[in-house]
Amino acid sequence: MSFYKPSFRHPKAPENRIGLTESAYEGAISTLCAGCGHDSISAAIVRACWESAIAPHRVAKLSGIGCSSKSPTYFLNQAHGFNTVHGRMPSVMTGAHAANRSLYYIGVSGDGDTASIGMGQFAHIIRRNLNMMYLVENNGCYGLTKGQDSATTDEGAVNKKGVENHFESIDLVGLGLQLGATFVARSFSGDKSQLVPLIKAAMAHKGFALIDVISPCVTFNNHKGSTKSYDYVREHQASGVVMDYVPMADEITIDYDPGSTEEVTLHDGSVIHLHKAESEYDAHDREAAINTLQRYKTEGKILTGLIYLDPQAPDFHEMMGSSATPFNQLNEDALCPGSSALARINAALS
Repeated sequence: MSFYKPSFRHPKAPENRIGLTESAYEGAISTLCAGCGHDSISAAIVRACWESAIAPHRVAKLSGIGCSSKSPTYFLNQAHGFNTVHGRMPSVMTGAHAANRSLYYIGVSGDGDTASIGMGQFAHIIRRNLNMMYLVENNGCYGLTKGQDSATTDEGAVNKKGVENHFESIDLVGLGLQLGATFVARSFSGDKSQLVPLIKAAMAHKGFALIDVISPCVTFNNHKGSTKSYDYVREHQASGVVMDYVPMADEITIDYDPGSTEEVTLHDGSVIHLHKAESEYDAHDREAAINTLQRYKTEGKILTGLIYLDPQAPDFHEMMGSSATPFNQLNEDALCPGSSALARINAALS
């Protein structure tokens, strides 16, 4: 059995506007369990980046430790990549972004990597509003260590051994809203039609874009009693705000009834069309998003889609006034301005 993908493709495979076929965005063959939701997420990232015509070498993908953190190997094999230690992806991501703001940044994490050991770093990367997509592959268990409950396991959920979880879960979407994330969404790995537009919008958003993706673990958390299984999510999923993403280069059209669609222009000129499932829901109202999320949770429903968006908030580089030129392109005079520059800094602090 070969573990290498063949290099040949159909000669008439469709190309995007920069002349690349979708195969140019693929990665290595997955070693995850057959049917793992994480592989569906990787496929959605491949499709979103191809449709957005983002050159793979203009992407930096970083991850921590866990099944989820293996998945960057399986998409964008021509991108820059770094696998950090457990829970420390945000700090390495911050350093990379500070040094070079010209790349697209994708951070892939899991419920353990984010909601347990990495919780402190998760909180601070949100408040700094780093310009990146932070994608959580949330399966509610520790798949690499035989399926123990994670911090996102819902109270009352039953694990594969039949043991009920008695602890309240950490809702990463609710936490992201409270900490000030400027783009917050939730999706399901089995819903590619919803997930692909969310990823495209998150990649175009200026600021921190959080997507919490429920991604069933077929080995340890896909049984009756699990609230992260394929069957449970399909039965309890409810879309709050459905959206279309329209790139700046494309013609902007609306196919929805007047009053049910809102058009939001992002910083690069691309457009998001919001189609509200509830007339009273406002995706620009953080407080309303928090209240709606809690109400759906009380009703036993999983709110998916775009939950909150602030397209105007300043990002990390605007707040810091940092260099627009990547550090590796700065000359010696800019990197070492001399003792007079240090004296001015010291004087300003006195």
